[in-house]
Amino acid sequence: MISTDRGLLPQQKENARHGEAGFPIERYHTRLHATYQDVPPHWHEEAELTLITRGASRYTVQLRSEAVQEGDIVFVPPQVLHAVTTGGGEMESDTFVFHMDLLGGRNADICTLRYLAPLSAQKLTPPAVIRQDHPLYDPLLRLIREMNRTWEQQEVGYELLMKAHLLTALALLMPHCTKDSAELALRAEHAEKIKAALDFMERNYAEEIAIADVAAACYFSQYHFMRFFKKYMGVSCGEYLKNLRLEKAAQAFTRGETGILDVAMESGFRNLSYFYREFQKKYSYTPKQFIQRCVEMPVK
Repeated sequence: MISTDRGLLPQQKENARHGEAGFPIERYHTRLHATYQDVPPHWHEEAELTLITRGASRYTVQLRSEAVQEGDIVFVPPQVLHAVTTGGGEMESDTFVFHMDLLGGRNADICTLRYLAPLSAQKLTPPAVIRQDHPLYDPLLRLIREMNRTWEQQEVGYELLMKAHLLTALALLMPHCTKDSAELALRAEHAEKIKAALDFMERNYAEEIAIADVAAACYFSQYHFMRFFKKYMGVSCGEYLKNLRLEKAAQAFTRGETGILDVAMESGFRNLSYFYREFQKKYSYTPKQFIQRCVEMPVK
């Protein structure tokens, strides 16, 4: 089994390769706790199929937030903005991340044209959270368990079985998809605006950033952007940017960087006292204490 905390600090537009070029699938273990409470909003070319194995959290998928708990299943299509937060609690989950190319996403057959391409283009919207009372739950849970067994045993031909399992999972999801509608199109449009803002901050967090600059990145006036961002993200743009910078600093510390002043500056903080105060507020440790914990308990 591939078991990792995934760093829990992905880039907003995640560029990491999941699996190998010829077999683009990977299984991950995610653990959120008091120190790492969130997976920040991000998106990638791959789809995700997740089983919550312990605890509870809130998943936000395409700007819609839902509570999840142990036993729930979450599906995130390709290119869809998503995030996870525990609000200070704990959660563990197992996730298969896979590219549609593995399933023939570049082929011009009826499966791609009718199902895979519309799913990737967000013309079909599957349920994000599948709970125990959903008619899809039992067969999908059995399938995920079989996927885990196949992945762990990795017998000859397991790649074919994994591909078959994923195609079966999508086939199970298809009858429960919502087709393109004005509401879904508007939500997708708004998600693209948010993604543009997040991408701008990801690329420029180390520099001085004015809210007007972020607003311009998604073609909004500053006034409308501030309202729009807080409506969907739940925090102001300034608060989000501060948290992003703190996460970048924590990521640097977990990589083994120990120069607190250098890390603060490289993360976009110009006031060291402010950095100390906000870092301790977010992580419950001073930067020095956090570095010591990283030495004693390295992040996998």
